[in-house]
Amino acid sequence: MPSQQAFPAPTGGAEAAGTPAPTAPGTPGSAAIPPPPPAYPLYPGTAEPKKKRGLLIAAIALVVIMVLCVGGGVLAFLTLRNAETGEGAKEPAVAVDEFLTAVYKDRDATKATNRVCAASRDDKKIAAKVAEVQKYASEYQNPRFRWTTPKVDNQTGDRATVSTRVTMTTADEKVADQDLRFTVVQKTGWWVCEVA
Repeated sequence: MPSQQAFPAPTGGAEAAGTPAPTAPGTPGSAAIPPPPPAYPLYPGTAEPKKKRGLLIAAIALVVIMVLCVGGGVLAFLTLRNAETGEGAKEPAVAVDEFLTAVYKDRDATKATNRVCAASRDDKKIAAKVAEVQKYASEYQNPRFRWTTPKVDNQTGDRATVSTRVTMTTADEKVADQDLRFTVVQKTGWWVCEVA
């Protein structure tokens, strides 16, 4: 049988290699193992993740701000939609005269709109009336429009009724009359509100 070589039993292992063997701390002659170094701190640019509560509060605040803005806008619209812009005429008859001048002589829908109260201001209807007058002007020979001095028939506080007669005369001596009655209101001056 082949001879077996016996390996020497380990004697001190690491001590034999020149390194002292680790021993349990607190035992005499033992070297203490230094504690591991502390973990590296987070980079200065990063913070610990915040809780979701901050995001929820920010979202609620944003919703409240949006509701207030939209609500304020709607309230402003409802409040100001019937507000008169600019100054109305000093007298009810003057308001009617200025309106008639804008429609029949100047044929300017914007000027006419500026004489109408906000409650009755309809740009399309006023533009249609001016277009109608313009159509008469193109169909007849040199039409001229004139009207009697507007007369206040009835005035109570901030409301008046004014009447006048509009006459169209053409170069070939055709004449057409139309009696008009206006309702005029006072807000920031006098404004035409209704024509009948």
